[in-house]
Amino acid sequence: MRLPNAEHARVDRAKVVDYLLSTEHREGGPKAGFFLRFGFIREHWEDLVDALRVHAANHEVARIVPTEHGVRYVLDGILETPDGRNPIVRTVWQIDSGDDLPRLISAYPD
Repeated sequence: MRLPNAEHARVDRAKVVDYLLSTEHREGGPKAGFFLRFGFIREHWEDLVDALRVHAANHEVARIVPTEHGVRYVLDGILETPDGRNPIVRTVWQIDSGDDLPRLISAYPD
């Protein structure tokens, strides 16, 4: 199964700039270190957005987790990176109750 409506997946700028690429963020700092090592940078945050959207479109759903706010979808697979090393990454997407478009919850090394 693929992520429903992956072609319209939402990745908020703040999620990328202030979390996934922020070494100062308490929880996101280690994730930022990982993504920065593969050539992503805050100044070109859109590159990570594009890579995450491609990841959502190209990989099968590994797990579905119902929550009180909607349904979460966990995907594992290669993330295309600027330096070409393309590590395995887990992404977590949620389709909120009453919505049909997935939004990025998190991404981290798998």
